[in-house]
Amino acid sequence: MKLTATRIPEVILIEPEVFRDRRGFFLETYHQAKFARGGITARFVQDNHSRSERGVLRGLHAQAANPQGKLVRAIEGGVFDVAVDVRRGSPTFGRWVGEYLSADNFRQLWIPEGFLHGFFVLSRHAQVEYKCTALYDPGDQLDVAWNDPQLAIAWPSPEPLLSDKDKNAPTLAEVMDRLPRYR
Repeated sequence: MKLTATRIPEVILIEPEVFRDRRGFFLETYHQAKFARGGITARFVQDNHSRSERGVLRGLHAQAANPQGKLVRAIEGGVFDVAVDVRRGSPTFGRWVGEYLSADNFRQLWIPEGFLHGFFVLSRHAQVEYKCTALYDPGDQLDVAWNDPQLAIAWPSPEPLLSDKDKNAPTLAEVMDRLPRYR
């Protein structure tokens, strides 16, 4: 298993070793000791699973008071997965990282607490699973506009399919007082 820090060192790309033969494949998607050696010591308390069509953009989402770390992977199709640092006082505040995750490349992305998360579906369908370090709390939801000019995320499409909530999400500047502090 290879764990590599991205442009934002706390966001880590995980590339598992895949064993293939005529029957198919086998891989470890999570191994506590190996992840800990790579700097991921999170305790996961909830797993989520979504299915989306090509062109769907889900995000940008986080939780304000009870931030969630997320271990994200695509189990069908492929997505452009994005993490945005919104920890006030962080040296990488407002910067983003994007990685291609797919059922074919088996890559995963570790997104620590204090980051917005979103993804854009590149394939006909995509199923995304992610482990979370905190339980979902709808009252603590923090949404930021996917196309916020301050973030300038290079999404694969300028016209994604969005939920009404995501269409009407505020900018980062508009939610600044709700953002978590950098520790």
